[in-house]
Formats: sequence, structure tokens, C-alpha cells
Amino acid sequence: MMKLFLRQYFSLILFIIALQLTLNLILFLDSGFQGISIIYVNIVWFVLGMCYFSWRYMRDQARMKVYKGRDGDYLAAVQEDYEEQLAKKHAQIQEQKLIVLESQDELLAWVHEMKSPLTALQLLIEKVEQTDLQERIENEWLRLYLLLDQQLHATRLMTIEMDNRMEKVQLKNILIQEIKALRSWCFEKHIAIELEFVDVTVQTDAKWLSFIIRQILSNAVKYSEVGGEIRVSTAVIEEQIVLQIHDDGIGIKREDLPRIFRKSYTGTIGRETSAATGMGLYLAKQAADSLHILLAIESTEGIGTNAKITFPKMNAYMKTLGM
Repeated sequence: MMKLFLRQYFSLILFIIALQLTLNLILFLDSGFQGISIIYVNIVWFVLGMCYFSWRYMRDQARMKVYKGRDGDYLAAVQEDYEEQLAKKHAQIQEQKLIVLESQDELLAWVHEMKSPLTALQLLIEKVEQTDLQERIENEWLRLYLLLDQQLHATRLMTIEMDNRMEKVQLKNILIQEIKALRSWCFEKHIAIELEFVDVTVQTDAKWLSFIIRQILSNAVKYSEVGGEIRVSTAVIEEQIVLQIHDDGIGIKREDLPRIFRKSYTGTIGRETSAATGMGLYLAKQAADSLHILLAIESTEGIGTNAKITFPKMNAYMKTLGM
């Protein structure tokens, strides 16, 4: 505070020092000073003061024009204007929030409307007699469903604090559910998924955890070669449960790794294959951060990718959420 105060009145402090030095100079140089009227000193003081305040006025008049007609001194006028501008910005932010919420509601309504024809389409797929044709249609249906689900969670992500419920979740149940959802895609590519030591319980939000795992698993299937294998396992590291999803697919280029969680970043392989939207890992990372889950990706091009989902310790988790 003192530093700010001194910076504000720096020129005035210099002016007072200059006046004092001038007085000392007059007393030193003028041998007949004792016989001169005090008016002499006052005139010198007045001239120097007028020079200083004229300089300050010329320097500050452009900024002071904005506050012309306001009551109080300059600092009070600045404070009043600041509060008015802050109130206007706050009103604009609230207005923008309402617009965003309205758009969010419209988008959510559209996504839910899209689920009806998707459900009907799934029932029609079951009636297709040709097995090969049925599998191809089902795979395209799954891709459409994943994109729609991604958009749904991207919209809900803005209000994730109000859209979660922390509870004890059986990790195995969520994994089996998500693997079943991807089974047609796995059958198409002849990909095997192995589960090891996943019968554990974690404290988190089941719906958002399912979404995070869905993004990791779908990427693993997407970038695995035909006949590949995906291994899902858990481990306890420093009293924290770590879920690992490892695939032996095409991997990620080293220069792309630092940017895989950026919004809309598709990476070199994604651009070459046109298979990526650049949103899956970004949304998964955002959701994980909101749930205080650590999501990390390790990968070597041509060897495979290992995704690690680390759940916080129970005591640290409760402390973070204030529970």
C-alpha cells in the first residue's frame, strides 16, 4: 500500500523537496536575505507552485475530462466511475449467462430429441436379416451415438458443479457397461478387451466417470489395429487407485503429446485419417479436473498408448470438496 501511495504522489514529493532545496539555496546565496521582506519568499514559492500545478493540470486534464461534473474530489470521482463500470460489466455478464443458459437448454433439448430416432433406428437394425449389413449399420449407429453423447456432455460440462453426485462406485460395473456399448465396434475390428483387478470401489460421480472412460476406450478402439488387444487394469500407487487402459495401437507422435488435451486439437494422426474431432480428450480432461481426478496419457508411436486415471485419496477428496 505504501509503495502505491508513494508512486501516486511521487511528483508532489519531488516538488516539496525542490522547494526546500530552493529555500536553502536562497539563504546560502542571498547575503542580504535578512533585510528583504517575507514577500520575496512568498513570490518565489507562488511562482514555483503555479508552475508545478500548471504542469500537473496539463498532464492530467485529458483523464479528468471524463469525470467532469461529478461531485467530490478526483479520487472519489474515479472510484464512483469504477463502481458504475463494474456494475455495468456485472449486468452484461449476467445477461450473457442467461443467453448461454438459454442456448444450452435449446441444445440439450435438441440432443434429447435426437435420442428418439436413434432408439427407433436401433430397433430397426435388429430386424435387418443380413448379418454383415446389420453390423455395418450398427457400427455407424454407434459412431453417431458417441458424437451425440459427446455433444451432450460438452453442453453439460459448463454446469458440471450442479450436475454431479459423489458416491461410491463399483469400477467394474462401469467398465463392463462401456465395453458392452462398444462391442459391435470391437467385433468389427476383432479387438479383445481384458479386465484385470478392476473389482474396486472409488468415490466419484458415476455418470461423468462413465463419460471419461467412454472417451478413453473409444479412442483405444479407434486407433487399434485389426486383431489388437486392449488391457484394462487397476493398481494402488501411494494409496491412490489408478485405472490404466492400455492399447497396442498406432500410438501418438511425441510432438503431439503435450497438446492432446487442447480443445479441437486432432494431432498428426487425426489429420491424416480424418477420424478425430479433437474434442473427446479435451472434454474428458475437463470433466476429470472438475471431479479432482488426474487423467494422464503416455504413448509411443507405433507401440501403443496407456491412459491413467488416478482417483484422489479419500481423505484428500473429502477435504477438497469440504465434506
